Amino acid sequence: MIRAAVIGYGYWGPNIVRNFKGCGVIDLACVCDASSQQLELVRKAYPDVRTTQSAAEVLNDPSIDAVAIITPVASHFELGMQALAAGKHVWIEKPVTASSEEARRLCDEAAKRNKVLFVDHTFIYTGAVRKLRELIADNELGKLACYDSVRSNLGLYRRDVNVLWDLAVHDVSIMDYALRPKVTAVSATGLSNVAGMPEASAFMTCYLEGNALMHVHADWFAPVKGRTTTITGDRRMIVYDDNEQVEKLRVYDRGVEVTNGANGPTLTYRNGAYVAPELPKLEALSVAATHFAESIEQGKKPITDGEFGFRVVQVLEAAIRSLKDRGRPVEL
Repeated sequence: MIRAAVIGYGYWGPNIVRNFKGCGVIDLACVCDASSQQLELVRKAYPDVRTTQSAAEVLNDPSIDAVAIITPVASHFELGMQALAAGKHVWIEKPVTASSEEARRLCDEAAKRNKVLFVDHTFIYTGAVRKLRELIADNELGKLACYDSVRSNLGLYRRDVNVLWDLAVHDVSIMDYALRPKVTAVSATGLSNVAGMPEASAFMTCYLEGNALMHVHADWFAPVKGRTTTITGDRRMIVYDDNEQVEKLRVYDRGVEVTNGANGPTLTYRNGAYVAPELPKLEALSVAATHFAESIEQGKKPITDGEFGFRVVQVLEAAIRSLKDRGRPVEL
């Protein structure tokens, strides 16, 4: 059993604690939070778990093997470096850090100390995204044309990051894991509709090698929750709707056949049926927690390691530079 502690019991922390407790391979030793009210919730739900308001107490405890950092992104780098220096393996909430420079330094520190650095890109551990990677690896899609996604809802507004870092980060991670293209440039536009708050509505386009595009609409100011991704290729097309309870993934046998003739190209439209692959029912965070523990025990890199997190932050960082320049593309 990996003996672990969780620092941060705010919005996402309770989900981490619940899955660490329930995965069967992690012994949750302690939960840390600056708020005494939040720690009282921990004590009521998990009376056997120690609580503290001191992160130093957690980091200085030699019996703790691993630390999960579930705090605002601005604190990730400092806490991550402190945890690695204390000899702990690190689970860190996405995005891994607030800049690619910090991410690079955190990766180097983890490698130097031979510690696991795991970034919680939860969607990578869902059955739908794992099946998506499998379908693309089997060339079901063919040549990628476009990845188009909408992630919208009314809130949750955040003060520490804008909507791209909060929502579009999921699509960047899914693209990196499942499609594995090279991003050559990024363009982004957005606006804030609440004075003093980060951008709440944004559009990001990633230019990909092979004449393909990725487009993401991320929005905290929308009337309904949208979680739909359409991925088109020259063989088939895939719709991934995370709001669907049964058929989250649909593979459509649809497309356009081009025949070149004397009078120019002729287009024939193929409108075949769709299939909905059966997906595992396991909770993604439970799968992630087990993978984290196994990575520590087996001394191997996790799927969403620090390098994975670094690549995601590189794209988001370029998007922010473009956003500040009214959408001018930023080369990677």
